Amino acid sequence: MIMRGLERLLLALAATVLCFSASAHAHTRSESHSTWLVDGSSVHLTFSVTDLEARRLTSDGRPPNAPQLIAYLSPRVGATAEGRPCSLAGKPRPVAAATGYRRIEFLYDCPSAEEIVLRDAAFFELVPTHVNMAQIQTAKGDFVEDVLTSDSQTIDMSRAQGGEIEGAGFLTFIKMGLMHIFTGLDHMSFLLGLVLISRRFRDLIFVISGFTLGHSLTLALAVTGIIRPHAEFIDALVALTIALIGIENLAVQVHRPRLFAIWTAIGLFAMALLKLFGIGLLPFTLLFGAGLFASNYLLVAGHVRDAGRLRLVVTLIFGLIHGFGFAADLLNEAIPPAKLAELLVGFNLGVELGQLAVVSILVGAVGLLRHFKLTLPRPIVVDLCAAGLVLEGVYWFVSRSFNFA
Repeated sequence: MIMRGLERLLLALAATVLCFSASAHAHTRSESHSTWLVDGSSVHLTFSVTDLEARRLTSDGRPPNAPQLIAYLSPRVGATAEGRPCSLAGKPRPVAAATGYRRIEFLYDCPSAEEIVLRDAAFFELVPTHVNMAQIQTAKGDFVEDVLTSDSQTIDMSRAQGGEIEGAGFLTFIKMGLMHIFTGLDHMSFLLGLVLISRRFRDLIFVISGFTLGHSLTLALAVTGIIRPHAEFIDALVALTIALIGIENLAVQVHRPRLFAIWTAIGLFAMALLKLFGIGLLPFTLLFGAGLFASNYLLVAGHVRDAGRLRLVVTLIFGLIHGFGFAADLLNEAIPPAKLAELLVGFNLGVELGQLAVVSILVGAVGLLRHFKLTLPRPIVVDLCAAGLVLEGVYWFVSRSFNFA
């Protein structure tokens, strides 16, 4: 059976997840954001980074102050024109930012308005997989988004023809969605948990459909500004969904849903109680509600023989949470209304293509495992994989809830 072979591959993947979980940070990806306004020979840069990310710059693990962050960024960001460096027009300065973010503003005067190249080398020497989500706009209103990586740290404005910036558009946004799946260990882990719990192909269709509907809805709500959730809350809740999908696997496997429901509720209610004493980041009501939902979900799932349709509803709820996580790359900066529909469709399509690629790779690998008869008994595989997901999810949830990730 395909699903039996799939479990064998998930065992190896779960082991990989555990190896990397200890070094994962909020949202599992090291990232920053930059907004560039190019007006003739003038370049205005706003660089944004989360406090959690900025902690990499200090030895005591605390976020750096503004002078420290400016001292780090100044030699690593900038621009050139016709091969000559653009000079700073005044001192870089911190500007207002959302809670949990640091934002620094730079203004450059270039020796020419021709052949301008934008550069960002920040954080790549600290985290080779770091990405910078860059938005570039000209005074004429032309707009493009790009993803800067350790292998691609510059944006050449001279590629624009007649003032039109090339590279913006549908393919760019699809690439961003793909990057989010392939570099997001937490989203990948949850997807693997969904596949693991789906014993039949029909069940897999139900859970993936629910997940897709959920994240598509909240991605649109978040990017359009209708709902703007707290980023750290979403990071923690994403981790909780990973733990819950692992706990459900274990509860169903050992036929003890009540026991797992009770201990899950106790853990979440204890964190809610700590919040009453000012300990932790998540609100009391959020933790208490999560405890009620998780315990009832585990009880119901453990007593429903055909839980496929139930999981469609539950994974839709989980998808709502992950949709806000998917939107994290897009929430930090304003998006021109003319690009909104294209961005939503392209980014969401990239996410779906990434999910489809993951499932396709798993199914292909299953064929090889079946050919070489490398399958293991289902109980062993489910127990090991589910335990790995629980450990990973609980680690991330607790560390993000108490802000020591």
